[in-house]
Amino acid sequence: MKEKNIDKTDFKYTANLILKQLFEFRKGPTPWTKAFFAGLCASLPLLAGILMGDFGLGLLGGIGGFTYLYVFNETYAVRAKKIFMVALTISFLVGLGTIAAQYTWLVILILGIIGFTATFIFGVFRIPGPAAIFFVLSFTITTSMPADPSQAPLRFLVVFASGMLAWALSMIGWFKAPYKAEIKAVEDMYESLASFSEAKNLDGINSRRHSVVEYLRTGKEIFSSGPLLNKDKGMYDRLAILNQYADELFLELLESYFNKGAGIPESFSKRIREIKFRIRSIEVNGEGRIGIEPAGDFSQGYEKLSECIKEIEEFIDTPLENIDREIILTSKTSGRLKIMSAFDKNFIVFANSLRYGLVLSLSALIAFTLPFTRPYWVPLSCAAVMFGSTIMTTFNRAFLRSVGTIIGTLIATLILSFEPAGLAIAAINMLLTMITELVVVRNYALVAVFITPNALMLADAVTKDVSTSQFAEARILAIVVGSLIGLSGTFIIGRKSASGRLPVLVSNLIKTNIELFENLKSSGRGHDLKSILHLKERMEIDLENLRLAYSTALGEIPVKKESLEMMWPVISSLSHICFLLGKLVERRDFMEVQDKDLISITEALEEITKSIEADELLADMKLLDITEMPKLSREMNHLQEMMSMIKIKAVI
Repeated sequence: MKEKNIDKTDFKYTANLILKQLFEFRKGPTPWTKAFFAGLCASLPLLAGILMGDFGLGLLGGIGGFTYLYVFNETYAVRAKKIFMVALTISFLVGLGTIAAQYTWLVILILGIIGFTATFIFGVFRIPGPAAIFFVLSFTITTSMPADPSQAPLRFLVVFASGMLAWALSMIGWFKAPYKAEIKAVEDMYESLASFSEAKNLDGINSRRHSVVEYLRTGKEIFSSGPLLNKDKGMYDRLAILNQYADELFLELLESYFNKGAGIPESFSKRIREIKFRIRSIEVNGEGRIGIEPAGDFSQGYEKLSECIKEIEEFIDTPLENIDREIILTSKTSGRLKIMSAFDKNFIVFANSLRYGLVLSLSALIAFTLPFTRPYWVPLSCAAVMFGSTIMTTFNRAFLRSVGTIIGTLIATLILSFEPAGLAIAAINMLLTMITELVVVRNYALVAVFITPNALMLADAVTKDVSTSQFAEARILAIVVGSLIGLSGTFIIGRKSASGRLPVLVSNLIKTNIELFENLKSSGRGHDLKSILHLKERMEIDLENLRLAYSTALGEIPVKKESLEMMWPVISSLSHICFLLGKLVERRDFMEVQDKDLISITEALEEITKSIEADELLADMKLLDITEMPKLSREMNHLQEMMSMIKIKAVI
């Protein structure tokens, strides 16, 4: 009876969450610049084709314009490589599609490979963007073109040229604000630190601490790529050092909380937030002062924290040549290690990628077997709705895409009734593309509303042997079929894949921590740090996989809300332990820790692992009090306390 009540509660919560997400109109900054450049990337190749008297070639060039849709808030050093590779890949897939178009079985196989590979790479390297969607489109759209393998080189070059136009437009901002992403990352760090300092109790500390750790991790990734061409390197160096100071400030805030056992005075949060406001206006030559006077004596009992904030304030306004502080280059986790680690059945990225590829191939098989007017619309719709990593997001996308397509078809019918041609088509194409980019951050249904008339208009302009109404009916049917395939595949294959993996992933992460602590013992004194750094990278990969699996579990149907809420403190605590352990390795502080203390930690972690695998409460707690690692000791004790009250397998 109790289980039935839990299930009813879970389903009720899930239903309410689905309805909320379906009709949610998300808030956030409006991407005007991105929308304008996306419109240019879509319309300029089309305009060039019109002027050259080859409309079909202009449409083909528009495929390369999809490259710009992969632009996000990454650093320019990363963007230069990322967008170039996207342009090259899209061009290659157009050429490959031209060659493979006459072999249906080969198209079906390649589609699955594209879906798996793109989803896997974007997931493993945490690359923001639409992942496989436009790679699938670039490949499949060539299947509706006349089969002529000899056209492959020409099509590759045309698409690559427009892709490089998108690359050039994506890099324009570098000349004006070369470190826009870095500045925002540092601002976000200090805002999260200010918010953390405002926490008044243990619950507030725990909830905000995770956010700080996430921002610090993001900052580490951003500054691991280095500057592009060393433009305004003084600015970059200052930001990189502020990134390092953020780590130190976080550790001092933690120490102040636990030493005082109470909230931190408001004066500190105001001062940290002023630092955040000051960051954007940093000058390379260090001119200008913060000009903030302390609100009374707020340093009593918080001397170390006060000194840390004062040092950051002075650093902001001091010329770099007068700063005696080394810039520590943060190292990237090995790409090879990330890929090798992800080829594991328990890694959620691998599971999602495999599902994506298999279902995509199935949708292509159905599309090319049945007489669809444009078969590629089916796998494309399937790819679009499966872009959400969970069954809940897939359901929402399937529903919204179908509704949006019907509305978009009506808009397309109205536009086509005016029989646009030539420059009018290019102008409408640009306008609809811009609107699509503006609304994509608000609601997915609105995206389909404006994508559909664009697609139907361009298809009508190229093909005159099929009526507009036939095109409209075919697109609606293809999108409904593709959405249903994507939804069904996700439901059957991936409905409960994430939550079922959580106990194993928690155990694996702790085992990696144990191995790392084992290597920090006497072997570390010999300065052979290669294996230690390798294990640190593995720990970070395991932690990322655990957090991704947890966020994916939140989107399963039904959502086990209460169970997942019980899991969150454990995951948050492990995340903080990994952060502190990472700092212990980076600063070589483990050299000062006695082997007996490291052994005590490994024994405590081993007991936790045994309790998870035996599905029992932790009975043998080993409370730690290590002078050289007070923060880590406290967090280990906190984790043991939680594990003495929670059985991981039972709650999932």
